[in-house]
Amino acid sequence: MIVEKAILAVVTTKEESVGGGAPIFICSSKEELALFANNLEAIIDGIAHRLSEEVYIIVKH
Repeated sequence: MIVEKAILAVVTTKEESVGGGAPIFICSSKEELALFANNLEAIIDGIAHRLSEEVYIIVKH
């Protein structure tokens, strides 16, 4: 099975502001948030999109 378009992960510092079926990574600071988003982007071959100062999503286009 090949995933063509999907949200692969959510990375946030505000756990209460996200939900859903994708894996959610909770970070303790904005620095950790950016680090996680950048690393996950490379590891899972997705693209990180910043939705707000507290939330990134990693998507597969």
